[in-house]
Amino acid sequence: MGSTAAGVVFIGSLLVALVVVHVPLGDYMHRVYSSDRHSRVERAIYRVIGVDPGAGQTWGAYARGVLAFSAVSVLVLYAFQRLQDRLLLSLGRGPVPDHVAWNTAVSFVTNTNWQAYSGEATMGHLVQMAGLAVQNFVSAAVGMAVAVALVRGFARRKTGELGNFWVDLTRGTLRILLPIAAVAAVVLIAGGAVQNFTDVHHVTTPAGAEQAIPGGPVASQEAIKDLGTNGGGFYNANSAHPFENPTAWTNWVEIFLLLVISSALPRTFGRMVGQPRQGYAIVAVMAVLATVSIAAATAAQVAHHGTVPQAVGAAAEGTEARFGIVDSAMFAAATTLTSTGAVDSAHDSYTALGGGVLMVNMMLGEVAPGGVGSGLYGMLILAVITVFVAGLLVGRTPEYLGKKIGPREIKLAALYFLVTPALVLTGTAIAMALPGPRASMLNGGPHGFSEVLYAFTSAAANNGSAFAGLTANTPFYDVALGLCMAFGRFLPIILVLALAGSLARQTPVPESAGTLPTHRPQFVGMVVGVTVVLVALTFFPALALGPLAEGIR
Repeated sequence: MGSTAAGVVFIGSLLVALVVVHVPLGDYMHRVYSSDRHSRVERAIYRVIGVDPGAGQTWGAYARGVLAFSAVSVLVLYAFQRLQDRLLLSLGRGPVPDHVAWNTAVSFVTNTNWQAYSGEATMGHLVQMAGLAVQNFVSAAVGMAVAVALVRGFARRKTGELGNFWVDLTRGTLRILLPIAAVAAVVLIAGGAVQNFTDVHHVTTPAGAEQAIPGGPVASQEAIKDLGTNGGGFYNANSAHPFENPTAWTNWVEIFLLLVISSALPRTFGRMVGQPRQGYAIVAVMAVLATVSIAAATAAQVAHHGTVPQAVGAAAEGTEARFGIVDSAMFAAATTLTSTGAVDSAHDSYTALGGGVLMVNMMLGEVAPGGVGSGLYGMLILAVITVFVAGLLVGRTPEYLGKKIGPREIKLAALYFLVTPALVLTGTAIAMALPGPRASMLNGGPHGFSEVLYAFTSAAANNGSAFAGLTANTPFYDVALGLCMAFGRFLPIILVLALAGSLARQTPVPESAGTLPTHRPQFVGMVVGVTVVLVALTFFPALALGPLAEGIR
């Protein structure tokens, strides 16, 4: 009972902290993306890369900027890994194998941070800092830029311009992510997280055995790993490692970092469209979905049937003892709701239904509150689909924020929603049909299927967490999951930007008596319902073969 009460306090204090920073952080991000002034550092960057910061871009030019920057990032990060043995601070590590380097490069550039390797045994300090951590910053900034471009599509009228990608990328990195991450890193260091440049320390344990303890610049990477909803850990154990996440209160800090920007972006959205109450409606949808998810994940772990779980009071297998059941379930729910993929407990060891909740979080599109940027634009796509459905019911042309949702807009929104299911179900079907990939499954039956389904869901949704029973470090999985990550990231971005361009060219339609109010509880409930129904219709058969079949047998 005491542990449960402490867990309630843990979750309640997180909620209070997020509410406190919602308005000031959201308003600050509104000023960042709406200002016409550029700092000296920013102007120097624009001169170096040859960008006119005052020039606006159409959705096509904006998309080309995103794709070009991301393609170069993949190539640079791939080369970094392949040439690791020739770099400073390599710690004697050899070149990363080609298929692992490809998977890792795509993973970090797409904000997925799927790790088919053990960080402390594979990567040197320079690759971790100048390769992986840098991508943690800029991949998050790309997501925020795309979200802001979509918001401008709603806010602007009779123009083909959505802003400037290079300006949005630079500002998101320098003005938002970098200062918050710097403060967070200091806080984590104060809590006991490691930050040094040392090689492996060899120590003798009390039992007389030799143990190698690797150090490194951990806290600085941990901060942006969580803040940017990236998820790639310095160590193989990720946030369950005491050097990354030393205590229960640093665990609280890390969950707060996972949620803080994504939960404040709806405020930015409301300010940019000139209707703050629209932002409150969006954050309310996120809050409802998140509350249900956290409650379901916690209940599945605390009240699970079975002799051993009932004897110890909960399903404790795979849980980090320093944090306990409730805090671990909260972290697991937060990381799968936000496309982060960081873990402080073993998701593969969760109960069947608990693991199923984590999968559903990703299948929902990770919109509650979702990844940095991607959560907001995913939720706005669902809002567009909702007003279209509502318009059909009452026989009116659907409108959202004064913009008509016509055939072009709804086609783009529908295609956006279909990308993830197509990748997940196709990838899972291929893996289950081939003997080689099936041999990577540690378990048979429904749980083995769940491991494969989770992997492709995590990759396509750009999450990065995994059911560890699947041996995914093989050429097939490295290539297949890398393709899922790339398509799962950039196809939706292209569709979002195309939708933003279409909306920006429109002339707003005045509200009338038949206009659906999109700031009231009724609309909040409709968006929640549409989100759940769409996911249920799409993924229920696959879930029935995996976690549901395992959970009810």
